[in-house]
Amino acid sequence: MRRSLVIGNWKMHGTRTSNRELITQIQTGLNEGQNCDVAVCVPFTAIPDASATVANSTLRLGAQNVANAEQGAYTGEVSVGMLSEYDCQYALVGHSERRQIYRETDELVAERYEYAIKGGITPVLCIGETDEEREQGKTFAVIDEQLSAVINHCGIDSLSKAVIAYEPVWAIGTGKTATPDQAQEVHAYIRNQIAAQNADIAEKLIILYGGSVKPENAAELFGRDDIDGGLIGGASLQADSFLAIINAA
Repeated sequence: MRRSLVIGNWKMHGTRTSNRELITQIQTGLNEGQNCDVAVCVPFTAIPDASATVANSTLRLGAQNVANAEQGAYTGEVSVGMLSEYDCQYALVGHSERRQIYRETDELVAERYEYAIKGGITPVLCIGETDEEREQGKTFAVIDEQLSAVINHCGIDSLSKAVIAYEPVWAIGTGKTATPDQAQEVHAYIRNQIAAQNADIAEKLIILYGGSVKPENAAELFGRDDIDGGLIGGASLQADSFLAIINAA
């Protein structure tokens, strides 16, 4: 049986003091023995403090991106080796903001994904369609294209070491949320597409939903068969709301 996972994506928020306080509040509120894994993907500058704070706790640490190279002249990038020094267990790749704002291509996302796996970090592969693409009936075509780029580059077996996050771009930071049925439909499609190539990997693969998840809608979303937890943005910046979402999972 798949174990639930909730990941907070703090994006470009917080200071050294406020981030340390937020992690402490989350740790304090976590229930011992809960049937849910929890991680926070913090800004790069917050990783050293966060690593020290989460040490010897059940809270896991993640990064918001990872370089598609081991080292070299790549100004502004952070390698998987650098992240591993601070015990990062996850790294987001292909987040919609990276794709939309910074024009990261499917090919670049696949390379970042590859280097995360090579370095022993679990990539959280973010995929999803824009509002325009959904209106044009292209949701599944977009999913296929984004998934295929990674599978063609790294192979289907690589998904046994990864997490997928379906995040409809039209529901991120807009206040809109996919209904549980809409989200389940896409999650089931993703799992079925992978099952066509490897049923065992598909059955074990954790697929998260990301897109304006709140305490009020989390339980209904997470109650669907193929939704295994959430990639949480704004609601992860407040300990009370994040903990409520974790409890829902």
